[in-house]
Amino acid sequence: MGGAGRPGLGAAARRGGGPVPVIVALSGGIGGAKLALGLSKVLPPEELLVVANTGDDFEHVGLTICPDIDTLTYTLAGLDNPVLGWGRADESWAFMETLAALGGEDWFRLGDRDLALHVLRTHRLRGGEPLSAITDDLRRRLGIGARILPMSDDPVRTRLRGDAGWIDFQDWFVRQRATPAVRAIEFAGAAAARPQPGVLAALRAGPRAVVICPSNPFISIEPILAVPGMREAIAVCGAPVVAVSPIIAGQAVKGPTAKMFSELGMEPSAAAVAARYGALLDGYVMEEGDDATGIAPHVFRTRTLMQTLDDKVALARAVLAAAEALR
Repeated sequence: MGGAGRPGLGAAARRGGGPVPVIVALSGGIGGAKLALGLSKVLPPEELLVVANTGDDFEHVGLTICPDIDTLTYTLAGLDNPVLGWGRADESWAFMETLAALGGEDWFRLGDRDLALHVLRTHRLRGGEPLSAITDDLRRRLGIGARILPMSDDPVRTRLRGDAGWIDFQDWFVRQRATPAVRAIEFAGAAAARPQPGVLAALRAGPRAVVICPSNPFISIEPILAVPGMREAIAVCGAPVVAVSPIIAGQAVKGPTAKMFSELGMEPSAAAVAARYGALLDGYVMEEGDDATGIAPHVFRTRTLMQTLDDKVALARAVLAAAEALR
């Protein structure tokens, strides 16, 4: 697969007199943001809606931090830090240096430019604005055409159970460097959360495809699907659902995906990721040469490693071509 032009484009589908995003992409942070960037380069901005995981969100030094939303925002705005892989480019660290000198918690690093976003978001949330409205306003101010919406405006928090008990996700992932073995996962607050209305509206209006980006299924995609009504809305939306494997040759490109599979008693593989999504999938995009044995949905093979912008665009085209082939 690859260079298939701009499949499925043309006039955006319309419902109720307004344009409807034709691609709804579910995304976590770094890996998902790479594909989202590729999609943004081959789709008109009004035809892309990125649904961000908020299970990673947490409160730190009095601020509401939304790591996956911020990674998506910085990446699509061209402001991401390619050296660190997170945060903003052209960053400075005076705040963190001063915080540490005063005895504050400095295990989660907030750059000075990044800090402004967290302060403003927290201020607006405390003023009663929903997270989705704040996110949408900030992406517009940063010149992003595609929409970014949280999976829910209600708080959902991913927690992991290790041998010593339950751990908040960022404590496990950042402060403890993902070292404790993972025995179980829960999404606190998910049962009472409501899907973000704009996400449901896009799904009900009939998108051309739902894309599950190459993100960790346990902690990036499954929190989205755990919001009551979200999985069902995707299943009945009438569009092909295509996932991209985050596993290549049994290893995750970045992050603890393979480690988590092993600790939860599953062999890390592209097939294991597909099995997590089960009957929700119509198509599965995976690395050339990886074993597709046991994968139920239709398999599309291409290069899935995204090291350059051209790689991201090529994978985006391959995913769109796969979705079009399934229509």
